[in-house]
Amino acid sequence: MQSVTVSHLIKNYPAGKKSVVEAVRDVSFSVDKGEIFGIIGPDGAGKTSIFRVLTTLLLAEGGKCTVDGLDVVKDYKEIRKRIGYMPGKFSLYQDLSVQENLEFFATIFNTTIEKNYDLIKDIYAQIEPFKERKAGQLSGGMKQKLALSCALIHKPTVLFLDEPTTGVDAVSRKEFWEMLHRLKTQGITILVSTPYMDEAGLCDRIALIQKGKILSVNTPKGITKEFKKPMWAVRSAEMFRLMNSILADPAVESCYPFGQYHHVVFHNAENEIQKLEQIIREGNFQNGEIKPVEPGIEDCFMALMKEQGTHG
Repeated sequence: MQSVTVSHLIKNYPAGKKSVVEAVRDVSFSVDKGEIFGIIGPDGAGKTSIFRVLTTLLLAEGGKCTVDGLDVVKDYKEIRKRIGYMPGKFSLYQDLSVQENLEFFATIFNTTIEKNYDLIKDIYAQIEPFKERKAGQLSGGMKQKLALSCALIHKPTVLFLDEPTTGVDAVSRKEFWEMLHRLKTQGITILVSTPYMDEAGLCDRIALIQKGKILSVNTPKGITKEFKKPMWAVRSAEMFRLMNSILADPAVESCYPFGQYHHVVFHNAENEIQKLEQIIREGNFQNGEIKPVEPGIEDCFMALMKEQGTHG
């Protein structure tokens, strides 16, 4: 059963007298019940616009979307009762305490903290010692846990999390994803957007998006399997000069920095290591290193952008 469907969604914003910005361009995907579905892409890719349409906060210019089988336009009141939404910017009441924020959101949905405490106890237990503290005085990780608790207090069937780990430290990010996987076991469908490619592997399926267009929808493993060409990791003592030398070779399809290495892909898989060795030798590069490497989600994203003309 599908919890969310998006069909040919178009969302534009005015930009001057007669022009518009195409934020979402003919986007289609569906999310199965009980799935963690990630929408992965950089800032400005259209992630927040999609979430705001699905949570009934914005009207689209075209397309059809449903949540729990309900139309986001006709059935917006019913959808708002069923979903939990955690926007990218911390939007709880800064002057209210942790406890007061949670009580307020429970009251809005005609429920109580006690009624649904089992759903949030693993998350809320970590901030309960600070329940008298004002929300505005919490750390980033604690704000995140409070916002998630408030989004869950009415036991939603679908949870929308818009860039929930942006600006949060690595430990809090890890804890947050562990919490999401525990929530999944309770049958909640989770849609999460993130600019962090390393979080893609924590989702059941992902949609890669850039400039309002979907590049690919698949499991993380499925996306990396679509990358058919060999990839090489190359480095030397002079990384910038090395990249320019590699890119100057017409046999090279792409070369870009990736951590301590450059990732290199050739147009045709022939004598690739010999070509790289020759570049290092002829350029007199010191401490040269070449090794084969498996492409990750970020490599696939870069390749799909180039292939579909959405880079730049």
